[in-house]
Amino acid sequence: MSSLVKEDLAKRLFGPRRRRLQEFIEVEGSGAGRCYLCAAVTKSEEVEIWMVKHLRVDREEKYEILEKWFLKDLEMIDGREADTDNPYFDMHFHKVYSLEAYSCASKYTFARTLNKLNEIYLKKDLKIVNFDDTYLNDDSIWSSNNRDCLVLMRICFYASNLLCLSLCPLS
Repeated sequence: MSSLVKEDLAKRLFGPRRRRLQEFIEVEGSGAGRCYLCAAVTKSEEVEIWMVKHLRVDREEKYEILEKWFLKDLEMIDGREADTDNPYFDMHFHKVYSLEAYSCASKYTFARTLNKLNEIYLKKDLKIVNFDDTYLNDDSIWSSNNRDCLVLMRICFYASNLLCLSLCPLS
């Protein structure tokens, strides 16, 4: 489902504006409809962060840009609490924007994306605080391009436990 939304966002919103959509996450928005936090790169290699509202009007998908920032203006991303599994985070620009991601995993996905885009295009000192570094770095065993590594490892762990339990003789 998310790949279809990403494809639709890229085609309808970012493509006509000559932007490459790198990543998006669903965030809690005000009112009806869904909101997405998007990271895109311009032709001149500037990184932009957009808050986009998704609307359905007469069976047609529409997108409305609510906010737009530049990554170069982002001073800090604050995950609020690194020790708890929560979807809340703050982005510090000229003012602080408090957001709630769809999940803790999506919060980390977006922080990883911004960190990676910063390394590629800006190389500035981007402060990312209150995130667990184990899950934030791309070189971690817990991260992957499709973000399914942790889920797959858990499934394998449970499957091996079930296999061991099924082979144990009952006394």
